[in-house]
Amino acid sequence: MFGYISPDAPYLFKKDETLYKALYCGLCKSIGAGCGQTARTALTYDMAFTSALVHNILGEDVKIEKARCCLHIFRRRPIAKVDDTSIAIGCVNTVLAYFKLCDDKNDGDGRGIFRHLYRRGYKKTLKRHSRVCEIVSAYTAEQEKVEKSGCAVIDAACEPSANMMAELSDYLLKDRATEHTRKLFYALGKWVYLADALDDYDKDVKKGRYNVLYNAYGEKCKCEAVSKGKAEMEFIFDSLFADMRFALANIKFYFNHDLTDNIILRGIPLKTRALFYGKSCCGRSGENSGVENEQKKS
Repeated sequence: MFGYISPDAPYLFKKDETLYKALYCGLCKSIGAGCGQTARTALTYDMAFTSALVHNILGEDVKIEKARCCLHIFRRRPIAKVDDTSIAIGCVNTVLAYFKLCDDKNDGDGRGIFRHLYRRGYKKTLKRHSRVCEIVSAYTAEQEKVEKSGCAVIDAACEPSANMMAELSDYLLKDRATEHTRKLFYALGKWVYLADALDDYDKDVKKGRYNVLYNAYGEKCKCEAVSKGKAEMEFIFDSLFADMRFALANIKFYFNHDLTDNIILRGIPLKTRALFYGKSCCGRSGENSGVENEQKKS
């Protein structure tokens, strides 16, 4: 994941904000325990959200204790205790970061040199959770093949990333995986891929890198692409939001799920709108649309 998943902060309960931060810090420690210290630098709040979601569906209560960490040595803070599930999620985070940087290297992006920071963590994951490496490797290769073909069909371009997240969810949830959990993670994977395409649109065009939205609409500027493909993109995003709502309604949660509801039902539509109508190379913002109205349904 790429750091796009976040809550709608003004509507986040204080208890859930505390839990979210504790999960983030706990996952940082889990990555250190499972993949080594340098791998901790790749952590994003996306995976803290994943930790909240997976622990709840598995029915595993998160134990929180006040402790210090290397960045906050003077003041104790709430930190989720390391467990097998958080280590597995940390391994997923590390492998995703490693393959993302390998992809950046293949694209000629300077960030690709940092892949070496996560090679050791990748090798550790290969021993501890080899299936994670297999899933990410297979779907990354499939994604690369789709992109090299110059695919201009949005749904087809998203498919490998969406299926990868669905497969990873099956692995993390084990016997608690259902068609609805798979559907939710599939939609999340597809959303993240499109969010990244929107966010990097102008940069990708400038550097001549693949971007499915550019291939679909052929505009040199993101705001022009949004204007040209507005109806289709709104339909795709609204369909994803509907799939997420339906999946949530049919998943059994063992604990309070206000945090993940806030992120999925409010935070994701809010972030979509920010990416959809944010500042672009044309120097102007777009108009309100159905993407914004999704928050009102929650």
